Amino acid sequence: MSFLGLEGRKIVVFGLANKKSVACSIGRVLIEAGAEVIHVVRSGQRAETAAKLFPGSQVFLCDVEEEANIIRVRDEINRQVSGPIDGIVHSLAFANYSEGMRPFHQTPKRDFLQAMDISCFSFITIANHFKDLLSSRASLVTISISSTRMAAENYGYMGPVKAALESSLCFLAKSFSAFSEIRFNAVCPGLLKTSASAGIPGYVESYLFAEQATLRKRAVQTLEAANTAAFLLSSRSSGINGQCLVVDAGMGMNYFDATIVSKAVG
Repeated sequence: MSFLGLEGRKIVVFGLANKKSVACSIGRVLIEAGAEVIHVVRSGQRAETAAKLFPGSQVFLCDVEEEANIIRVRDEINRQVSGPIDGIVHSLAFANYSEGMRPFHQTPKRDFLQAMDISCFSFITIANHFKDLLSSRASLVTISISSTRMAAENYGYMGPVKAALESSLCFLAKSFSAFSEIRFNAVCPGLLKTSASAGIPGYVESYLFAEQATLRKRAVQTLEAANTAAFLLSSRSSGINGQCLVVDAGMGMNYFDATIVSKAVG
């Protein structure tokens, strides 16, 4: 058995969109570790992508914006997957940037609430409806960002949404502790090169800055975030609950790097 001990474990992964997705990297790491990965995706097109990327893995459809869909996919998984679920990955986020970025105080209510529903509340809803399918020591992992206390203008209202997601961890952990040892944690990576991030206005410039601020002068790789997620899904992390693990290769401690400062004031 490998260090992680994930052989034969059944892990449901929500959120694969394409080969650059965090969910895709997590799925690959889990399969390499011997786990059985069940993908849940938003559309038929993404289901085809998942089937090509993960031949042999089961793929289910679910648009989490409708709670009835979460209940339906839970029932489908219950019928088609034998045995308890040992882990769930929540790699879901959405923000409507179709009208460009606005100052935070001008955030449309409908956009903020939709982002909160898909990016945060869906994690709570999935946990609630899947609780009877989970093993007593299952691990649930969501994907956040390296800092929710930084007013990154081009990330906009998703910062507060991710902060709500992180705050939910301790409440979920407390709720589930009444009847299980199920754990809830978040992986919080620095800026990643994904298709979803490419749709954020000004992201490329921020990504290039992040590389300069990172101690090794090289941005965090999606695989590094995936490796951390696999660790949190494994029993090796059994003592970690309600926590956010930052994976930023030192970026957050290095904003006053002499080279960056000299370029800013020179």
